[in-house]
Amino acid sequence: MSDKQDQARYLAAGLFFVTAIVGLIFVIFTIGKNQGFHQKKFTVTVLFRNIGGLNEGAPTRLAGVNVGNVETIDFLPQPREGRRVKVVLGIAEKYRGQLAGSVRFMIRTEGLLGEKLIEIAPLDDGKPMDLARPIIGEDPLDVQDLATVFAGAAESFTKTSENLQHIDLQGLAGMMQDSSRSLLMTSDGINDILAEFKGITRKSKRILDRLETRLIDGNLFRVF
Repeated sequence: MSDKQDQARYLAAGLFFVTAIVGLIFVIFTIGKNQGFHQKKFTVTVLFRNIGGLNEGAPTRLAGVNVGNVETIDFLPQPREGRRVKVVLGIAEKYRGQLAGSVRFMIRTEGLLGEKLIEIAPLDDGKPMDLARPIIGEDPLDVQDLATVFAGAAESFTKTSENLQHIDLQGLAGMMQDSSRSLLMTSDGINDILAEFKGITRKSKRILDRLETRLIDGNLFRVF
């Protein structure tokens, strides 16, 4: 009886083990299918200065759709246009037509953990790109560089504040007051000139009216 119980236990354990293996294979196959592991792919090489923590296996997306993943990351033997890192992307063949126009490759951050991915964005010019040749990519935003920019702006603002403190505001106000007074005097002088010119214009008009009247009456050259 003991031998039969042992055999039953061994059989149950064997069935459980086989079932677990089959289930694991099914899960791996399903995940691989969803990730496009079984799809025909073509490769695109993108060059970056700094990949900002991008890892192999990271997704590649076009308009939010997973079209492939990062296959390999390596250094270039010689820098090219300032780029030192070569990222090879594996993209599903069925999406080749979507990349027929002009596109750009960017490294983006996703999620609270800051996971990196490759984002493909189409450009408006529509000029076709040779995907068989290395493409210059756009590096991710460097937080350290951004901090340096803010630090420089803060330092510049501090220096400007210090320079303003050395300005004699009272003297500046006095100069502005004197300038306003001079401008007011000049304005008064211009008004006086305009008034005199207006009087001269009025007198000249009266003389011309008299001459016109005498000319019409024929008495222009008559004295008496």
